[in-house]
Amino acid sequence: MRILLICLFCLLPATLSAQTNQPSGTIDVEDSATQDAAIANRIRGILAELDGYDDVTVSVTSGIVTLRGHTLDGESARRLNDLASRVQGVVAIENEVTETTDVVERLNPAIDRIRSRATQAIAFLPILTIAIGVFALVVFLGYALASRRNPWDRMAPNPFIADIMRQVVRLAFVMGGIVIALDILGATALLSTILGAAGIAGLAIGFAVRDTVENFIASILLSIRQPFRPNDTIEIDGDIGKVIRLTSRATILLSYDGNHIRIPNATVFKARIINYTLNDQRRFLFELGVAPDCDLALARDTAVATLNGLPFVLREPPPEAWVETVGDSTVTLQVAGWIAQQETSFALARGEAIRLTMLALTQEGISMPEPTFRILGPGTKPSAGPEAPRSIPEQPVPENVTASADQALEKFVAEERAAQGEEDLLSDDAKRE
Repeated sequence: MRILLICLFCLLPATLSAQTNQPSGTIDVEDSATQDAAIANRIRGILAELDGYDDVTVSVTSGIVTLRGHTLDGESARRLNDLASRVQGVVAIENEVTETTDVVERLNPAIDRIRSRATQAIAFLPILTIAIGVFALVVFLGYALASRRNPWDRMAPNPFIADIMRQVVRLAFVMGGIVIALDILGATALLSTILGAAGIAGLAIGFAVRDTVENFIASILLSIRQPFRPNDTIEIDGDIGKVIRLTSRATILLSYDGNHIRIPNATVFKARIINYTLNDQRRFLFELGVAPDCDLALARDTAVATLNGLPFVLREPPPEAWVETVGDSTVTLQVAGWIAQQETSFALARGEAIRLTMLALTQEGISMPEPTFRILGPGTKPSAGPEAPRSIPEQPVPENVTASADQALEKFVAEERAAQGEEDLLSDDAKRE
């Protein structure tokens, strides 16, 4: 029962559409058999010129057109209402045409269409072959031009950019070949459809791989800007090390602990980069605490004189010392000096400067106290006073503090660059940012 109701609901729209499309207008009072015959002949003549209506019969009585028979599909039967309603003199239409269930009649048109399309395809083969040949020739020329070393290597700042330019040339020739082939086939209208589909697909892929695309663009910009060179000591977001190489995905550093640090280029491009190698002169700073009751001017002059006496400290810019802060029991003295970091180790130079400055201050009788608290219990007598300062023997002043650690890291970087065949976007010939 349910199946019968479903079938009735499916057939209802077709029945309504067949009956609702009726002619409109006034109806003549007089009835004419001659006019009925003329209407029938006119409709039969029209149907005879159309395909798929050979099995349809037409009869007209008092201006009422009755159509009987079979058509290949329901749409053809519904079109009869439109056709008959346009004939002058038609009062009403009784469309009793149904869709044929004969398998042979339904398959014959499909077979005819397949044969027709196969014939058209065979006739289309010569022009299709020419279009494919022209497309292949254009693509071959594009790949041949892109495979040449010049002018791409000469125009690009590094091999990475040169390879991108080659890919762009290949893509341009492929698109040009498609346009020419479609123009030969007379199907240039398909180009807008192809480009629209490619644009939508590219947008979807772009959102899916947004981080990868951002990293790729950052690699291009970094390879053009060249903010550092191999063996440069740089700091990126707190990571300090010497540059090994710049790849299309990441910047590789060698830390002072001997570890490899791979930082995505998107992070490098947006980060604050400190390049310690770009300027050979580098300042070191350290703080020393002295007693509040000491001669602060003497402490400052002693610290400056000590740094001036060190052979690895530069005379220009000169060393400096100043009072930084005053605490509860200590006055902080800030001391600064400059070195040539290509010849001198920054860490060792700073350490030696601290050691010798503390020694000089002690020899001048300038104490460097720490906060102390004395607890006196019952029967405890306070001490007689501070102990006399101990005599400190003279300490040798090093002639030079070589950058042995930096030189060792530079050797490691050179070995890494020579051992690994990975791409490097850094070039000594490129303009430094």
